[in-house]
Amino acid sequence: MEPRDGRKILVVDDDEAFRSRLVRAFHDRGLDARAARDHASAVSAARELAPDLATVDLRMPGESGLDVVRDLLAQHPETRVIVLTGYGSIATATEAMRLGAVDYLQKPADADQILAAFDRLERPEELESQAPGSAPSLERVEWEHIQRVLADSGNNISQAARVLGIHRRSLQRKLARRPPMT
Repeated sequence: MEPRDGRKILVVDDDEAFRSRLVRAFHDRGLDARAARDHASAVSAARELAPDLATVDLRMPGESGLDVVRDLLAQHPETRVIVLTGYGSIATATEAMRLGAVDYLQKPADADQILAAFDRLERPEELESQAPGSAPSLERVEWEHIQRVLADSGNNISQAARVLGIHRRSLQRKLARRPPMT
């Protein structure tokens, strides 16, 4: 089937089932979608595809998604990249943006959410007129703060608990929960 949308998207993720679902969903929405499972295959696919858009998983075996973002944008600076992860933190989001990613989404994100994020970026006037209730929830802000303190503590839970002023077991319970979406 010929892509109707005209845009080309590269999906980089080590989870084969998730990657295949996204590629199929993007094809169904009219995009020319290609898949890559790691850094090497992403760089190779980008060379052939010259993608307009890309989604990159943050955590992959070998080189990280941040390395993929850096090398993909070095090869194709016009590509708009969204980083996807189930292990988000303010520190990694900041680093992804510094490297040139245009957004950062929590997994599980579906094709419609990803395309909506890309589309919002094309219409910056909508960002200015967002509803007042669109700020992240207090739970989300707390979770991101905990992730940043934990990263600053070298992933030492006891040290992070001391910095946060909470008991180590309380911190472990908070870390065991799924991160809030917004």
